[in-house]
Amino acid sequence: MFKEYLNVRDIIGPLILMQEVEGVTYGELAEIRLDSGEVRRGRVLEISEGKALVQVFEGTRGIARENIKVKFLGKGMEIGVSPDIIGRIFNGAGETIDGGPPIMPNVYVNINGNPMNPFAREYPNEFIQTGISAIDAMNTLVRGQKLPIFSGAGLPHAKIAAQIARQSRVLQSEEKFAVVFAAMGITFEESHYFTTDFKRTGAIERAVLFINLADDPVIERIAIPRMALAVAEYLAYEKDMHVLVILTDMTNYCEALREISAARKEVPGRRGYPGYLYTDLATLYERAGRIKGKKGSITQIPILTMPEDDKTHPIPDLTGYITEGQLILSRLLHAQGVYPPVDVLPSLSRLKDKGIGKDKTREDHADVVNQLYAAYARGKNARELAVVLGEFALTSIDVQYIKFSEVFEKVFLLQGEEENRTIEETLNMSWELLAYLPKPELKRIKQVFVEQYYKPVDLAKKYN
Repeated sequence: MFKEYLNVRDIIGPLILMQEVEGVTYGELAEIRLDSGEVRRGRVLEISEGKALVQVFEGTRGIARENIKVKFLGKGMEIGVSPDIIGRIFNGAGETIDGGPPIMPNVYVNINGNPMNPFAREYPNEFIQTGISAIDAMNTLVRGQKLPIFSGAGLPHAKIAAQIARQSRVLQSEEKFAVVFAAMGITFEESHYFTTDFKRTGAIERAVLFINLADDPVIERIAIPRMALAVAEYLAYEKDMHVLVILTDMTNYCEALREISAARKEVPGRRGYPGYLYTDLATLYERAGRIKGKKGSITQIPILTMPEDDKTHPIPDLTGYITEGQLILSRLLHAQGVYPPVDVLPSLSRLKDKGIGKDKTREDHADVVNQLYAAYARGKNARELAVVLGEFALTSIDVQYIKFSEVFEKVFLLQGEEENRTIEETLNMSWELLAYLPKPELKRIKQVFVEQYYKPVDLAKKYN
C-alpha cells in the first residue's frame, strides 16, 4: 500500500508543493484525489529536504489545499509496448485515440530510457533514401543520425515531415523499417492533416503516431517525445527494426519547458528559457544512434520553427550544437513556389560523406554534390551581381551559371509532394543539369566520371 499525504503546502499554477514526504524520487508518478472523487495525475519535478514539487497533468483548477489527497506510486512514467503498437495513434498520456482496441503490452518501459554507452555506439554509415533530391543528394540522411529541419512560421515543414515519413527507406537492407511520429502542441487542423495523410497513403501500417494538441496539458507536451523515443528504442533494440523518429514542433516543446520553469520560479536563461535547455534537448537528441551488436537503429529528424526566422534563437542555436547538421527552409524559395524550399547552401549534413559513394549510393555521388554546390553558389552570386551592375557587366560564362542556378531551383529542388525520386534518378538529373555547363568547368569531378556520365543536352528545350 502506498501512503496518502494531506500536507499540501502551496499550489502555484500547475504545481503542488508537498511537505514532510518520505521515500519519494524525482520523476515519480503521483495520484491527486479530490473530495469529489476525481483523480488527476502528476509527476515529481523536484525533491529537496522532505519537500516534493508535483506537476499536475490536468492542471490545478478546482483544487484547494484542504480537499486533496496525494499518493506517490513508486514508479516513473511508463508506456506499455508490444509489436501491435505499430499502426496505432496515441495521445500525450500514452492512451490510444484511434478507436481501435487497447494495446496488450508485452512489457512496460520507462519513457526516459537508459543512457547509451558512448563506447557501444556504432558509427552511422548507411544511406537513407527520403525520395527528396535536396536531402538525398545534397544533405544526405544517414542511418543513426540526428538531422533537424529549421523552418519558420508558414513554411511547409508539416508537408515535408509527412512526405519523409511516407517515403523513407533503407537501401540494400532487409531489415524492417518503422516511423515513430510525435507531434507536440499542434492545432486540430494539423493533427487532422497528419492522421489523414498517414491513413490515405498507407504509411500508418508501418508508423506509430503520438499527437498532443495545443490545448492539451503542458506536461504531456514534455512527455510526448520521451514516449516516442521509448517506443523507438523498443522497436529498434528489441525487435531489430530501423526506426525513423520525427519530432515536430520542438519549439512548442521548449515553450512548455519555459512555462514550467517560470511556474517553478527558476532563474531564467536566454530569452526566458531555463538554463538547462541545452541539457534537456541533449537527453532527447542523444537517444538516436546505433548500438554495436544490435541490428536495429534510431534516426531522428527533429523539426522546429525558428521565431522570426532567427537562426541565433536559443532553440535552433542549441539544437545545431547537439545534432549532426541542419536542413534550413527558405522563405524566398517558398515565395517563388519551390517545394520543398530547402536552402541547400546553408544546410548541412555532417555525416553525408559517411553514407554515400560506391556500394551505398553511387561512386560519383560525392563529386557531383561538390560540383552542384559550387555551380549553384556561383550562379547565385552572379545573379546578385547582375542586380547591381546589370547583366551586360557579366561574362558569358557567368550568364550560363545564372541560368544553371535558375534551372537548379526550378527542376532539381522543385518536386511534387507525392513525387518519390530514387537516388539513381536524382543523380542522373544532376548530370543533366551539369551538362548545361561547359565540360572544362567541371573541375570538382574526377575525369573518369565526366567521361562516363557527362552528356550535353539542350536544357532550354528540355525544361522551358
